Amino acid sequence: MTALPRRIARVRPLSPAYPMEQFFVASDAADFGGADGSTWTVTGSPFRDSLVNASSHPREGWQPGDRVGEDSFSFLAPSVPANVLGMAHNTGQSGRELRPQAFHKAATSVIGPGDAIELAPGMRRVDPEAELTIVIGTRSRGLTPANARRAVLGFTIGNDVTCRDLQKTDELWISAKSQDTFTPTGPWMVTGLDDSHLAVDVVHNGTPLRAASTADLGWKVDEILVYVTSFMTLHPGDLVLTGFPAECAPLAPGDTVVCRVEGIGELVNPVIASPWPAPSGS
Repeated sequence: MTALPRRIARVRPLSPAYPMEQFFVASDAADFGGADGSTWTVTGSPFRDSLVNASSHPREGWQPGDRVGEDSFSFLAPSVPANVLGMAHNTGQSGRELRPQAFHKAATSVIGPGDAIELAPGMRRVDPEAELTIVIGTRSRGLTPANARRAVLGFTIGNDVTCRDLQKTDELWISAKSQDTFTPTGPWMVTGLDDSHLAVDVVHNGTPLRAASTADLGWKVDEILVYVTSFMTLHPGDLVLTGFPAECAPLAPGDTVVCRVEGIGELVNPVIASPWPAPSGS
């Protein structure tokens, strides 16, 4: 029997008494935007054997089972990953004509909902990419098509921000995709979600761009996990971005970008000018 979708979020209380605490909260509400959807239950960490993803020591009002409203906390990225991976060329069925290929994004590029994407001076074209993102729940290596799903805790939204001009000059794409703030994720993860045919799109400054579907991806979730774990171990909290088959538009300071994945929700981030100088090679 398939479990019903459930949201799990990593959050930080707004109380100044808990300035650096993190807790996990869960919601079984079917209507994310309704009154029931804005009330959550404090729960334990879903990431076993991951110290960085452990819940903080229970506090008053933040004991497992306590009910908390969204006015009492801010959403963080759903996990603190050791590894963040994306799939290259997975923008459509034509991707299957190429061998599967993954790229590594720096874990330090991960930010949460509402955090600013920073664009350095000299970046001529930076695109957002809304992607269904796998949240790994268990330590996994050597997965097969038959057991790949055991690695999946749930799914979140990832924005694979990419500087196109740096992508042309950096064969490994590190500088193009691993800039600080270039991997917004969130606002929560959803478990028990059928990922086979979910609408994916970007809203740029209030304008929805052409949408696509996860069904359009050349390499699907199970195949991606089999491929990635054929050469590396995935750890609880790791993130795997699956690919972007929809339309995007270049970002500029002052913009707001919304990444949407059906069944999960919306990931909203502002765009600002970076305080750092232009990267070498731009």
